[in-house]
Amino acid sequence: MTMIPILQTSLGQLYQGDCLKIMRTLDAESVDLAFADPPFNLGKKYTSNIDDERASHDYLEWSRQWLDEMVRVLKPGGALFLWNLPKWNLPLGAYLNDKLTFRHWISVDIKYSLPIQKRLYPSHYALLYFINGSKPAIFHPDRLPVPCCRHCGGELRDYGGYKDKMNPNGVSLSDVWTDIPPVRHAKYKKRDANALALKLMDRIVTMASDPGSVVLDPFGGSGTTYVAAELTGRRWIGAELDCSPIVQRFDALEGDREHIAQIQANKNTLFTRVDLDRRLKSGKPLSANYRLGPKIQDPIHCACPEPNKQDELLVMT
Repeated sequence: MTMIPILQTSLGQLYQGDCLKIMRTLDAESVDLAFADPPFNLGKKYTSNIDDERASHDYLEWSRQWLDEMVRVLKPGGALFLWNLPKWNLPLGAYLNDKLTFRHWISVDIKYSLPIQKRLYPSHYALLYFINGSKPAIFHPDRLPVPCCRHCGGELRDYGGYKDKMNPNGVSLSDVWTDIPPVRHAKYKKRDANALALKLMDRIVTMASDPGSVVLDPFGGSGTTYVAAELTGRRWIGAELDCSPIVQRFDALEGDREHIAQIQANKNTLFTRVDLDRRLKSGKPLSANYRLGPKIQDPIHCACPEPNKQDELLVMT
């Protein structure tokens, strides 16, 4: 079956229609990174008028069908990420575990509902990470800045005598992500329904693909995966039943371009420029024991300590 994309760029193609039919037209082992953020079966209203309130067994059976297609098109060493509520990712993860190699259950700290009586407050989404084979073909996770006070810029954790041993490019990424904001501001929210944060998709895309890699997302939503792929030089394939919010977003990408530039400037560095400026204003100079990476090693933002003064503090200027 020949399908005509409703949106096409030099890097990607977006198709309007059933993701199962669209994925069945793709070649086997043709995708480097597959990501899915399906409807959560919560009875929500979507402009596509899908049935988001199925019986549990029907929802799981439907999910297994599109997961089978995602597995089929995944290259050896390719990565599959599944974003859902823990309730659904528990059985779907068990299903995938028979087909792929489990890497991580990543907890993304975002409160997704109101407190429920006689239950713990639901406050994270489950992001499952699998690969096709024994080891990933591509894996270069971001490093994160040291968490600092939003008011004074001081470290929220005392690294004591280990400051000189810390990687100047930042702190290792863990499987608990507490720095992904919910998309609520009108500047970043591209549709009435929930949308993925560009920071989340930039992290996933840059972790498990390279420029020129092929990224698949069969549930386009507001198009965040495609924007992250497009603006970082990845090829991408997408599907959605109602593509109008995504088409509108691609007609005005400048805001997303500025946003992703800001995201990338604030990762793979031990301290952000914003936190260093806060330290300067609050009179909390940075310890000279830290080794600073190239993003902040310049004469505008730091004055290097004089040699042979072990206790001197690095003063930002």
